[in-house]
Amino acid sequence: MGKNFARKDIQAIGGYTPGEQITGRRIIKLNTNENPYPPSPKVGEAVKAFGWESLCLYPEPTALPLRETISRIFGIPQDYVVCGNGSDDLLTIALRTFVGAGEAFAYPEPSYSLYPVLADLQAAVKRPFQLTADFGLPEDVVAQAGDAKLLILARPNAPTGNVFPMAQIRKLCQEFPGVVWIDEAYADFSDDNCVSLVREFPNVVVSRTFSKSYSLAGLRLGFAFADPGLVYEMNKLKDSYNTDRFAQFIGQVALEDQEYLKANVAKIRATREAASATLRARGWEVLPSQSNFLLAKPAHRPAAEIFRELRERGLLVRYFSLPRVDQYIRITIGTDEQMAEFLDAVAELDR
Repeated sequence: MGKNFARKDIQAIGGYTPGEQITGRRIIKLNTNENPYPPSPKVGEAVKAFGWESLCLYPEPTALPLRETISRIFGIPQDYVVCGNGSDDLLTIALRTFVGAGEAFAYPEPSYSLYPVLADLQAAVKRPFQLTADFGLPEDVVAQAGDAKLLILARPNAPTGNVFPMAQIRKLCQEFPGVVWIDEAYADFSDDNCVSLVREFPNVVVSRTFSKSYSLAGLRLGFAFADPGLVYEMNKLKDSYNTDRFAQFIGQVALEDQEYLKANVAKIRATREAASATLRARGWEVLPSQSNFLLAKPAHRPAAEIFRELRERGLLVRYFSLPRVDQYIRITIGTDEQMAEFLDAVAELDR
């Protein structure tokens, strides 16, 4: 390897590690929280109908047609909406917009492992705060965040799958002096959500993705709700055309089929509860989840061993070698058939 020309601070960053992608052999993929079901059939019809000739033209820079559809579906004015190349793009925009180099950024631990990487990329001061013993929010979040300009919470949280009580979230939005960003990648699988808070508090942003409940992880499309003043500032920092013509078109079609979305979500929630009950009956500790995954501790053997042996069988789950969650594996909810194979495998391995 020759001379490293990257900036010194970039060389020092470990980077984000995505879930493993394996090709070339049969696998059951329960490691990256994708939806096991295809997108709405209307999306398939739209793909065929898409005017490929239009790809010679740039897309609408602010994804206006898509934002108008989002506005109508959610009942929030379109000037409250900003779109991105997946919600991760929006999280990057958040750090670039609200946190300067040397300023502080707060987030919980354990949570989405991209957050500290984004802080490093922005040369921000990291202010992580520990969740409680049962992975809830501590009462002194604002004090721990100190002078942080931005505080991000995943709700439901990843990798734990739990939600923080709405009353606690509202109190945090009232008391935190900076921007509160609520990352709702998994909100459609939850009993409630925080979208209404953006009309109540001018410092609140709520982001969503098409990757999970809409079965469009391969499309890379996300959106966020915020006060128009915040949206105006974020639009300065996004790439000129950060959502392409095809993604904007397909996103509108997927949004329109709310009936399919709800049926899909209901199937995953039912499978989630059935799998959780089976694991608990076998002595596993399973955290209460309102997402499309479970965080579970095996009853008899270390999680790392179970993870490796499942992988050898072609069953991919996620293992995090991190404090507080290194005794668990994270299991994306698959189809009933996929989950049955997974449950049969762990019954053999963990005894």
